[in-house]
Amino acid sequence: MQTTDLGNKESGKIWHRKPSPATRDGILVNIIHNTSEYHPKVLRFLNVAFDGSGDSFITGDHQGNIYVFDLNGNRFNLVQRTAQACTALAFNLRRKSEFLVALADYSIKCFDTVTKELVSWMRGHESSVFSISVHASGRYAITTSSDTAQLWDLDTFQRKRKLNIRQSVGIQKVFFLPLSNTILSCFKDNSIFAWECDTLFCKYQLPAPPESSSILYKVFAVTRDGRILAAGGKSNHLHLWCLEATQLFRIIQMPTKVRAIRHLEFLPDSFDAGSNQVLGVLSQDGIMRFVNIQTCKLLFEIGSLDDGISSSVISPHGRYIASIMENGSLNIYSVQALTQEINKPPPPLVKVIEDLPKNKLSSGDLKMKVTSGRVQRPTLKPRESKIQTRILKQDLTSNFENKENELSYGLNKKRLQILLKGYGEYPTKYRMFIWRSLLQLPENHTAFSSLLDKGTHVAFLNLQKKYPIKSRKLLRVLQRTLSALAHWSAIFSDTPYLPLLAFPFVKLFQNNQLICFEVIATLIINWCQHWFEYFPNPPINILSMIENVLAFHDKELLQHFISHDVTSQLYAWPLLETVFSEVLTREEWLKLFDNVFSNHPSFLLMTVVAYNRCCRAPLLNCNLKDDFEYFFHHRNNLDINVVIREVYHLMETTPSNIHPDSMLDVFTALTKGQYPVFNQYPTFIVDYQTQERERIRNDELDYLRERQTVEDMQAEVDQQRVEDEAWYEKQELLRKAEETRRQILLQEEEKMMQQRQKLAAAKRELKIKEMHLQDAARRRLLQLQQDQREMELRRLDDEIERKVQMRDQEIASTAKDLEMRQLELESQRRLYEKNLTRSQEAVAKEIREEADAYRRKVHLEEDLFHRLIDTDQTQSQKAQQIIEENLDQAEQACLNTDWQIQTLYKQKCDDLQRDECYQEVARLLQENRRKEIEVLKAMMEEEAMKVGVVLEVFTINHLDFEIAYKSNEKNMKPSNFC
Repeated sequence: MQTTDLGNKESGKIWHRKPSPATRDGILVNIIHNTSEYHPKVLRFLNVAFDGSGDSFITGDHQGNIYVFDLNGNRFNLVQRTAQACTALAFNLRRKSEFLVALADYSIKCFDTVTKELVSWMRGHESSVFSISVHASGRYAITTSSDTAQLWDLDTFQRKRKLNIRQSVGIQKVFFLPLSNTILSCFKDNSIFAWECDTLFCKYQLPAPPESSSILYKVFAVTRDGRILAAGGKSNHLHLWCLEATQLFRIIQMPTKVRAIRHLEFLPDSFDAGSNQVLGVLSQDGIMRFVNIQTCKLLFEIGSLDDGISSSVISPHGRYIASIMENGSLNIYSVQALTQEINKPPPPLVKVIEDLPKNKLSSGDLKMKVTSGRVQRPTLKPRESKIQTRILKQDLTSNFENKENELSYGLNKKRLQILLKGYGEYPTKYRMFIWRSLLQLPENHTAFSSLLDKGTHVAFLNLQKKYPIKSRKLLRVLQRTLSALAHWSAIFSDTPYLPLLAFPFVKLFQNNQLICFEVIATLIINWCQHWFEYFPNPPINILSMIENVLAFHDKELLQHFISHDVTSQLYAWPLLETVFSEVLTREEWLKLFDNVFSNHPSFLLMTVVAYNRCCRAPLLNCNLKDDFEYFFHHRNNLDINVVIREVYHLMETTPSNIHPDSMLDVFTALTKGQYPVFNQYPTFIVDYQTQERERIRNDELDYLRERQTVEDMQAEVDQQRVEDEAWYEKQELLRKAEETRRQILLQEEEKMMQQRQKLAAAKRELKIKEMHLQDAARRRLLQLQQDQREMELRRLDDEIERKVQMRDQEIASTAKDLEMRQLELESQRRLYEKNLTRSQEAVAKEIREEADAYRRKVHLEEDLFHRLIDTDQTQSQKAQQIIEENLDQAEQACLNTDWQIQTLYKQKCDDLQRDECYQEVARLLQENRRKEIEVLKAMMEEEAMKVGVVLEVFTINHLDFEIAYKSNEKNMKPSNFC
């Protein structure tokens, strides 16, 4: 298994060597996206969508990087950076290079993969969009979120309709049925409705599933013909609905290990006409199992428990499966490799007998069962009764066969055919090399140079008139190649369809004209056998072969042609004479001729029959001959792989009596050195036509020479007559010119006099205008000066008024300021009074505290004194009582004196403060500037006075205490303590 890391690259190769997937896992390539901008991390892929061809797909990661992968071209390109995660992708729009992406911000954007530009931006959803379904025509798209579904017109990118539902019923999925005009809406309550796209008329509703196997549907899938709907959910049961009969016709039970189904998708098949039989079921364990819904057998599975699958998408043609793994990487599976064991052809009936160990091979040594025509395949039987066939080793036989199949450059035709059947085409890089080997081109440079030296053939001198080609180089190469073919064989100068047959090869080998010539010559010798036997008519014998094969395989289509007068010259010859270049694209044409050059020359004739059979549906709908002519000269919507598989089927199933290979010779290569003589045509017709054409050409040349002589003489006479007439005309013109000039001189003199008069009058008018202008300017200047003075006066008046208004405003504002200042002073006075009261209370409190301290001190001294007295005799008790009484009286007197002093002091301070406040208010009214200073001084004086009074009171109290203490000491004599 190859692994490709996208890294930080914007483009590159998907794989560096052609993958060869194993049957076991079928993985072509594993794609991962590692980035190392800041820290190494893995970017997870979220969604994948294939285009209509099935060979390209887009994918987006959780950072909004969207890549396009071309599996045929082995290229990937970064087409957009949306900077946010994508929730859904869709590719099959009407314009093939455009795609839709739903983003995490609930919007849908349309981008172009070629120009990488934003085409449109659609908004309208209020939740994340998890599904985008595009109509088969590519014109409409349905975007689905959990709460609504919206129908968009992709031509105008406008919303046409919106599906509104109740909040209690959510949407599971809304999508278009394939190849129809019906919309299927599936809701969370298991109700399923079908609507007409144009009118949104409800066509039908599926009935409720039986209660015995009722499951909540989560995922859905529809076959390509739109007849069967598969539904599943959190169960291991699958319900298959017939949409035509609107009924449940089958319930499939998956293995017990399957507990929930996460995704369903049918595997397309080119030969089932859209009625897909294989259903892919992705379960909760990350394994996608593919089962046959008819036989209910498990065919194969992808993914594993260790490497589980998150989601999968199958290409429309059923060749690839793109799976997003749970680790965020992307796996591309080859369905052909996965189904190799299932689609394995039955073993051949021919058994190869091992030869004797000798180097020589005789006709009697090789024994095998030979049947008429070709080896017939046995009927496909069930595996239980499969015939066991063993192919023994072969030595000489293989050598004998290999000698016939050995090509130049060491290639083997058998191996190339096996490679071609495996991949459907040869590698683009080596295609030209393989073609040259298959056709065994001799590359006769000398012979080809001699043909080119003969120059351009007369039959192709005016090729550009009949076939106008834009590229001059391509036209020149085509002209040289056709001329070389005409010089090689005379019939090619008269073959009308030769340019159509040779043009695709000329365009392919335009840089190597030798190879181009030899490829066309080899094609004519081998694949155009018997084309020229009925020249100049189409090859009736070849067309009869084709008609016989078509009659055997599709009588209905042939009868339809016959009933509408459509012959093989209309439905077969246009394809042959252009070698399918008009109805196929370049890639399809190359793929077809990979198979043509690798097989018997009858393969090309069988391709005509296969093309008609694969297009039988539109052909049966054609009723006009013009429609048939248009159909076989223009490209049609057809898968070339289907056509090629049908060709191989026809090659194997056509009876030998009508098979073209019995009437056509085997492949014959061109001879080396000189090219072989090509005379497989009625020479007498060609020679007669050549002679007649040569005679007509000679007669035409004689006629042209005589006509040229007469024309030359007539031209000389006409020239002389023209010269004479020109001389007379010239003389007449000179005379008329002289008279005209004289008249012009006279007219000019008259005009000059008139101009002088007008000039003098104009000067006078200018002088008068100048005087008027000067006078007007003087008056205007005076008026201007007067206006300026009046304006100055008005300005002064305005200034005076403004000054008066300013003065009044200043007076009024001053008065208001005075009133406000008065109110502020009053409030400050009240504040000062309140503060003074608080300070007085604080002083009184301090005095009381000091008095209390003094009493405590006295009390302590008294206690000490009592202790001393207690030690004395009874005699000192009386004196002690007297002393105590005196002390109490003194203390009470001291306290009374202190309170009287404080009361008198407070009254005095109040009187002084009241007088000072009155004086301050009077002074403030007289002098505004001195008010604050006087207030401060008054406050300072008052504070100083308060401190002085407090100190004075404290001093008086202290003196009284000392006097009382000394008096007590005098009363207490030392003699009393004896």
